[in-house]
Amino acid sequence: MAKHCQVTTTTDSAEAAEALARSAVTARLAACGQVSGPITSVYWWEGKVDSAAEWVVVFKTTSDRAEALIAHVRAEHTYDTPEIIVTPVTGGNPAYLAWLDEETRSGE
Repeated sequence: MAKHCQVTTTTDSAEAAEALARSAVTARLAACGQVSGPITSVYWWEGKVDSAAEWVVVFKTTSDRAEALIAHVRAEHTYDTPEIIVTPVTGGNPAYLAWLDEETRSGE
């Protein structure tokens, strides 16, 4: 299993995306939360194709923090069924990955 991962979600406003990023970083569940958007999402919902402007949040964290981060996002998210996808990080800048380790452990 990879030691680090990215956790991705989408939400309906820049403010909601930044609030999710800020709360996860404050709780030390992620070292970083990057917000981008707006994007246009096209999807099936309630039996029909719909579309909406959304903002993406990509959290950078350690794999052992992923489940707690997922629970946090689910609890704080405004959607009934939020997108939450975990992607393993199999390599990268060793100094950056060490920073992820440190920032998700500070305060313990």
